[in-house]
Amino acid sequence: MTGNLFDDNDAEVSKAPEWFTAHCDGGSRGNPGPSGFGAVIEDPQGRTVARLSEFLGRQTNNYAEYSGLLAVLKWACENGTKYLRVVSDSELMVKQMQGRYKVGSPGLIPLWEEARRRAAKLERFEMRHTLRGGNKEADRLANEAMDRGMGKSRDPASVVSGQGSAAAQQPGKPASSPKAPRQVLEGYVKDGVVHLLNGELPEGVFVKISRE
Repeated sequence: MTGNLFDDNDAEVSKAPEWFTAHCDGGSRGNPGPSGFGAVIEDPQGRTVARLSEFLGRQTNNYAEYSGLLAVLKWACENGTKYLRVVSDSELMVKQMQGRYKVGSPGLIPLWEEARRRAAKLERFEMRHTLRGGNKEADRLANEAMDRGMGKSRDPASVVSGQGSAAAQQPGKPASSPKAPRQVLEGYVKDGVVHLLNGELPEGVFVKISRE
């Protein structure tokens, strides 16, 4: 690799025809919580050559962001890419990779080190920050990865129906079989335990769980 790893002010090099551009994003529902990343890679002509996404299990937002970056760098190294520009809406990760911010989280240090190693295999590498609106497709792929990992489709995958003992009697129903209004909550299962993503249920309530 020649020159400064993150010299994004070199106008002559930035105009090189070999530049590939990757948009990557990562997210976590709960931070930590169910997480995933998404990435879109374009060739020098602006054609999409790869879409990457993966569910990561229970992780933090920053872990997911770095996982997306590592996936992009792996693709670049395996496909002989020499010039790579990565665009991310994670200002923290971008500035950590540029050496402007220190990596303080012990869990991120090995990811940062591996990303630097992979980037050093390229002839030129840049990272640039964008606002969330500039990363829409990568964000969509990250959310699709989380949906897949949580067993979700367009409709909620996990339905928790409350069966409270203090339900009001409904018209036309026998008084001996009261039933509470049906309540639908989203959640996921890990190690045999249901974790709710929204709402809560009172202690002692009986639930019926179905996957749709």
